Amino acid sequence: MNRLAKVIAGAVLSFSTLGAYAADYVIDTKGAHAFIQFKIQHLGYSWLYGRFNTFDGEFSYDPAKPEASSILVNIDPASVDSNHAERDKHLRNDDFLDVKKFPEAKFVSTRVESTGDGTAKVYGELTLKDVTRELVIDAELVGMGSDPWGGERAGFEGSTKFALKDFNIMKNLGPLSQDVEMILSVEGIKKK
Repeated sequence: MNRLAKVIAGAVLSFSTLGAYAADYVIDTKGAHAFIQFKIQHLGYSWLYGRFNTFDGEFSYDPAKPEASSILVNIDPASVDSNHAERDKHLRNDDFLDVKKFPEAKFVSTRVESTGDGTAKVYGELTLKDVTRELVIDAELVGMGSDPWGGERAGFEGSTKFALKDFNIMKNLGPLSQDVEMILSVEGIKKK
């Protein structure tokens, strides 16, 4: 984005958030306006994409003080969906997610660092397979405002990358398949 476009985008965002204040939002999973996706290399030849179909959460956001924001996301690992039933069955077993033993995963933010132009680094803890590690999500405000049904919404997208072994996923998928990238696209409905 060139400098003029950034200045215009910043001015539009500033005017659109005049009078804005901290608000709490519920992630809109019922309307399917939120996604948790992942991608990992397959043998170095292609990307394997997938998602988690069942999750929920909430976040708090104040455009005037983005560093005061927070997010909580609960994920059902058994809802993993890579568009291939046999592979998904394997992903649920003890080689990977071991969903019978570890039926919950969660991300809880610990702090947010504004990086300007509607972007931020969201620091938090991901718990997966009963292991908790700090991750940093590079996040961006997609937009916020009124919806056609009389509510208020805010949407963000972010991504992070981590090593499978950091969460005790020790299955050897080859040297180019050690890390997974997570992409979170969340749209929240403001609580009343």
